[in-house]
Amino acid sequence: MSDTFSFDAIGFAGGGNRCYWQSGFFKAFTEHHPQRPGYYVAVSAGAYHGAMNLAGVGDRVREAAFTFAERNTPDIDWSQLRLGRSPLVVGGLFRAFLTQQFGEAELKALKAAPPMLIQLSCPPAWMPGGIAALGSIAAYQIEKRLTGGAHSKAGRYLGLKPAWVSTHDLATAEDLVDAIMATSSVPPFMPVGRLSGRTHLDGGLVDNPPTIRLRQSEEAGKRTLLITTRPGRLPPPSPGRIVIGPSTDIPVNKFTVGDAAGLRHAYETGLRDGEAFAKKLPDLFDA
Repeated sequence: MSDTFSFDAIGFAGGGNRCYWQSGFFKAFTEHHPQRPGYYVAVSAGAYHGAMNLAGVGDRVREAAFTFAERNTPDIDWSQLRLGRSPLVVGGLFRAFLTQQFGEAELKALKAAPPMLIQLSCPPAWMPGGIAALGSIAAYQIEKRLTGGAHSKAGRYLGLKPAWVSTHDLATAEDLVDAIMATSSVPPFMPVGRLSGRTHLDGGLVDNPPTIRLRQSEEAGKRTLLITTRPGRLPPPSPGRIVIGPSTDIPVNKFTVGDAAGLRHAYETGLRDGEAFAKKLPDLFDA
């Protein structure tokens, strides 16, 4: 299905649980204006939401996430220390949830959709992943104070490099889960990512929202859409790019596993914002 108001490339920013807003936005927007861009690019939790929507299982996966959150599982389990594991439970629970929700059928559906480029951060070979992550997070906090955090690229100061893996190149559903975990890797909340035998970290440490790949299309005169998750904090403008973010604050904690009301609020706000954006998109294309 085609639409007059379609984009050549679409980017999904990261933001942890704030990305449930993004998921609602994309669902509502594309119901009015179906999209089939040349590619998507997604980082961190944006890749998780991009995958569920592009595979056509968004409603099922979101409802499963809301149901799980209603259990009110504590975010910290100190008993895990005795087993040599992190007491922050989100990482292990997220992998188990992804494995349950994304199988071979979902991967096949993703390969039938336009490719989604999952953005990763690659530490220098000599730098342990945990040190690279903690250093990048510290650099990000300094960067945020100086710039407001509208566009994070702090990891680049420490030598981290961006990399991308396409959903069309993933061989198995396990590879898909590994890729989503790797792009979401922010120790100590999320474990260091491993993909194809290499260490990877959250792609947002080098470029969040993901603009590097979008600029390649923009420089060729293409139209792009960048879906952020921070209200009022937008990255610098670029010719051909439309940037959209939440109309109001999304107060849910980025890494919590037990706030069903917060997840639903983020999603429902996204639905309303997606409807509003769909109505004004023709005017934006004419501008």
